[in-house]
Amino acid sequence: MLPVLFHLRTAWGEFNLPTYGLMAALGLIVGLTINVRLAKRQGIDPDRAWNLGIYAILSGILGAKILFVIQEWSYYSTVLPKILSMETLRALLAHDWQHQNLQPVVLLLQAGGIWYGGLLGALAVSILYVRHQRMPGLKTCDAFAPGVALGHAFGRLGCFAAGCCFGKHTDLPWGVIFTNPIANQVVGTPLGIPLHPTQIYEFLVELGNFFLLMWLFQRKKFDGQVIGAYLFLYGFARYFLEFLRDDPGRGTVFGGAMSTSQFVSILMVVAGGILWMRRAPAPATAGAAR
Repeated sequence: MLPVLFHLRTAWGEFNLPTYGLMAALGLIVGLTINVRLAKRQGIDPDRAWNLGIYAILSGILGAKILFVIQEWSYYSTVLPKILSMETLRALLAHDWQHQNLQPVVLLLQAGGIWYGGLLGALAVSILYVRHQRMPGLKTCDAFAPGVALGHAFGRLGCFAAGCCFGKHTDLPWGVIFTNPIANQVVGTPLGIPLHPTQIYEFLVELGNFFLLMWLFQRKKFDGQVIGAYLFLYGFARYFLEFLRDDPGRGTVFGGAMSTSQFVSILMVVAGGILWMRRAPAPATAGAAR
């Protein structure tokens, strides 16, 4: 694991390049490039597709952070008065990142956030943009689904490097042992014990989804087929992967019966199934009996 790719000391202060941030940025760039190319093949204006991608990325980042704060509200509600104080503003202007009032802000910036919060935020803004620009909704979603899967795969490699989104203890031979104290300090990663590499599991799931969705895109028979498949496949896989996750702050619903992510996963599976059932063409009737 390598939470920080490199560290620099400059006249303006210290600078760290988090590996997670780099991998997330690469995923966004590669995914958006693929999205725009697929959109063009669907007859969608590439400039509008590019703008849609930028809006989706920004709103996704914001949504992920917002859901993270909501699920960690017991902590952030106590530090919010300090964050909004004049003392914090002075520390910010002085680039004093070690100031105690800025530590919650640094934690929020370093944390990747809750992916489903990013998905919901990006989805809401994307719907508004698509309607405003009068873009074909399902065709646009089909074009964007493979890039979303690949971008997410890159992000999970960043999670593995950072040590976040870690799994439960395991005795399986492929269990991973994290040792970097930065991961323990920032996201609470257990050190020195073998854990399920849930980040790699999800990377493999999303990489497989990407190739399957690209294959399906070449052969799609109705609009909504690709995005419907993505919603179903990722939601199904994420539901069961949640049983192997052990990182705190993911939230629960229905009195702890399932995690928030599992609940959203069920909604995704249902939405994907409905899309296929409602949009798939009816099978051809059998020929007349002889």
